[in-house]
Amino acid sequence: MDVSQSPTLPDIICGPMVRRLTTSEMVIWLVTSKPCKLTLNVTFRNTGEEYEQTLVSSQSDDHLSDCQQIQIGEHAFVRLLHINFERPIKQLCELEYDVLIDDDKTPLKERLHHLVYNDEARPKVVFKDHIDSLLHGSCRKPHFSSKDALVRVDELIASHSDDYARPALMMMAGDQIYADDVAGPLLVAIHQIIPLLGLFPEELEGALVNNTDELMAHPFNYYQRAELLPDEDYNEVVEKRFFKGKRKPIFTSAHAKNHLITSAEVFAMYMLTWSPVLWRFVDLDKHNVPEKYQELYAKEKQHIEEFRDDLPHAQRVFAHLPVYMIFDDHDVTDDWNLTRGWEEAAYNNPYSRRIIGNALLGYLIFQGLGNNPKCFAPLFRDHANWFTETSLQGHDELISTLLDWDDWQFELDTTPKLIALDTRTHRWRSEDSMSQPSGLMDWESLNHLQQTIINEPKVIIVSAAPIFGVKVIEVIQRIFTFFGGALVVDAENWMAHKGTASVILSIFQHKKSPNDIIILSGDVHYSFVYDVKLRFKQGAPRIQQITCSGIKNSFPEKLLRIMEKLNRWFYGRMSVLNWFTRRRKMSIRARHPKGHKLQTLVNKSAIGLIQLTPDTSKAEVKLLCHDGTDVDFS
Repeated sequence: MDVSQSPTLPDIICGPMVRRLTTSEMVIWLVTSKPCKLTLNVTFRNTGEEYEQTLVSSQSDDHLSDCQQIQIGEHAFVRLLHINFERPIKQLCELEYDVLIDDDKTPLKERLHHLVYNDEARPKVVFKDHIDSLLHGSCRKPHFSSKDALVRVDELIASHSDDYARPALMMMAGDQIYADDVAGPLLVAIHQIIPLLGLFPEELEGALVNNTDELMAHPFNYYQRAELLPDEDYNEVVEKRFFKGKRKPIFTSAHAKNHLITSAEVFAMYMLTWSPVLWRFVDLDKHNVPEKYQELYAKEKQHIEEFRDDLPHAQRVFAHLPVYMIFDDHDVTDDWNLTRGWEEAAYNNPYSRRIIGNALLGYLIFQGLGNNPKCFAPLFRDHANWFTETSLQGHDELISTLLDWDDWQFELDTTPKLIALDTRTHRWRSEDSMSQPSGLMDWESLNHLQQTIINEPKVIIVSAAPIFGVKVIEVIQRIFTFFGGALVVDAENWMAHKGTASVILSIFQHKKSPNDIIILSGDVHYSFVYDVKLRFKQGAPRIQQITCSGIKNSFPEKLLRIMEKLNRWFYGRMSVLNWFTRRRKMSIRARHPKGHKLQTLVNKSAIGLIQLTPDTSKAEVKLLCHDGTDVDFS
C-alpha cells in the first residue's frame, strides 16, 4: 500500500488496554486518530446482581489535569478513560465494558472484530479482591526468532472466558520495547507511520543531523545509526576519568544500529508493538535500506511479519486483563544509569539527553500513566502547554522535568500488596569510582520500601532484575567490574553494590518484615525459581523469587548451560563458597522443573503463570512457553 495516499484511518489505532482495576476505579487506555467524545459503558455482575455505570469524556476538553487526552500528532490522541465507581466493588466481580465514539453506537466488537472471545458481545475483565493467580514476564523483543508468549496468554483467557478462573492481573516487569535494539523492517514501519499519523517533528541539538527530516534522509538512517549517536568526546573530563582516553559511544548497546532517536519514533514503536491496526498501512517492501544490509533486512522481515501476525492475540489480552508495567533499561537504552560515569557522559550531552528523555516520555505516556493516573495528574496540570495541536512545546524543559521525576514506582492495595520498584532512576552511585556499577536502589528508596512493607503479612515485590541471581554469573560480572568492564558484562545485579546489597538483605531480615515475600523479576532472558530462607533463625520469612524472562527473548543456549554447571559445582546449596558471598546468611534452594533433576534454568521464550495458595507458603509456578509446551517448577 502506498502510505503517501493519506488513507482513511480507523478511529481506534491502538488499544483498548485495561491498565488499572481496583475496588474503586478502572482505567482504560487507548489511542484514537481524532479528537472525539468517548463513552465508556461498564456493566458490573457479582453474586447475582447486575448494574451499569457510564463515563462520558468530552471531545473539547483536554482535561490534562485528569490525564484524559494527550495529542502526540495530527492524527494521534492518547486517551485515558478513568472511571471512579459509584459503588466500590469488594469481592469477585465481572465487568463488561464498551467504548463508543461520538454519537456512533458501533461497539468495540464491530470496530475490532478479533477483540472478544467466543462471540461475546463485549470485552470482559474480572476483578478479584485477592490475587489468587497472576501472569508475569519481561523482555519482549519483536524480531527475536520465537513466537510471542502473549499468544499463550490469549489461549489461557479464551479457555476461561466464561468463568472466573483467569489470572487477577498481568505484570510486565521491564523491556516492553527495545528502543535500543530495533530491527530494520520495524524501523521502516515506524518511519511510514510517523507521516501517516502526523507525529510531531523535533529539532536536535548537538547531533550530526539538525532535525527529524534530516535524520530520515541521512544515509546512515538504517543499520548505521551508531554513527549518528553521540559519544563522550563532548565531555573531555568524563572521557579521561571514565573511559581512560579511549573513544567509546555513550550508548553501549551492541545492537544500536537502529537505535530510536526521536519522540515520534518511540511513540510509533509502541503502537506497532501493541496493536495490529496500523500495520495494514505499512509496506515493508517499500524502503531505502542500503544494498549491503538487504540480506539482513530480509531475515529480520520474516521475524517481524510473524510478530505482526500474532498482534491480534496480544491486543485481545490487553483488553481482557488488568496490565501493569514498570521500566527496565531497554525501554530507554541499554545500561541506562549503570554507572556514575555513564550518567555524567549521557546527561551532559544535549543530544544523548534528548534521546534518553524521548524514551522516558514514551514510557510515561504509553506505560507509566496507566499504572496510577492520579500520581501524574500534577505533572500534566502544571505543564498543560506541553502538548499542543501542532507540536510538542518546551521539549527540553519537559525532558528535564521527567529526568527529575522521582515517583515512577507504584504499589497496588491488593491482597497480597504488590510493590513495583523503580530500580533505574534512584541509583546508589559509587563514590569511589565512576566505572563501578551503581546500586539498583539508593538508601532513601530502600528505606521507603521498608516502611511500605513493615507489618504486612505478605507482599509481592516486583524487581526488574533478580535480587538473588545466578551466583557464578554475578562473580564473573564482579571480575569484569574490577578491571573497569562493568559496561561490558551488564554488571547490574543487586549484589554488585555493597550498600544496596546490605540494605535489601537487612530489610528481609527485619523482624517486622512480612512472613511471606514473593519477588517477581525478569531481565536475564532465562527463567528460574528460588526458595530463600534465613539461616539459623526461627520464624524467618519465606522468600520466593520467581524470575520469568523473556516473553520473546532467550539467552545463548550453550553459554547458559555452561554457566548452570559452573554454578552447580561452585555455588550449590551446600557449597562452602556461599559463606564468602553477601548472601551468606541466606539459604537458597533452586527449584527444578519437573522431569529435570539437574536443570534449574529454563531457556525458552515464555511467560509465568503463578498460582498463590491461600497462605502463599509455596507458589505454584508454570511457564507458558512460546512453542505450546508448559514447564512446571515443583
